[in-house]
Amino acid sequence: MISIEELKDLANRLKFDMSEEEYQTLQKEFEIILKQMDLIGQIENVDTVEPMTFPYPVSASWIREDVEQEGLEIEELMSNIKDRMGNFIKVPKVVG
Repeated sequence: MISIEELKDLANRLKFDMSEEEYQTLQKEFEIILKQMDLIGQIENVDTVEPMTFPYPVSASWIREDVEQEGLEIEELMSNIKDRMGNFIKVPKVVG
């Protein structure tokens, strides 16, 4: 069982705080989670099962291979820019 003091210590390390009621609720939730973990640990040969990173197999065969292509020249890239400074695009100031 995890104590309220341990939860407060962890919350402090994570730079947040909760009300006493929230700590009690969290403690109850941790008790449920720990019970569930104990039940899972009791399953025969559970330690021989490979962990899943995703709930079902995913094939990425539809993703194309990266192909290096010749880039555009700076002047061609900047041909439609209204306001520029050398090779940089000037934009309006967004922070006051």
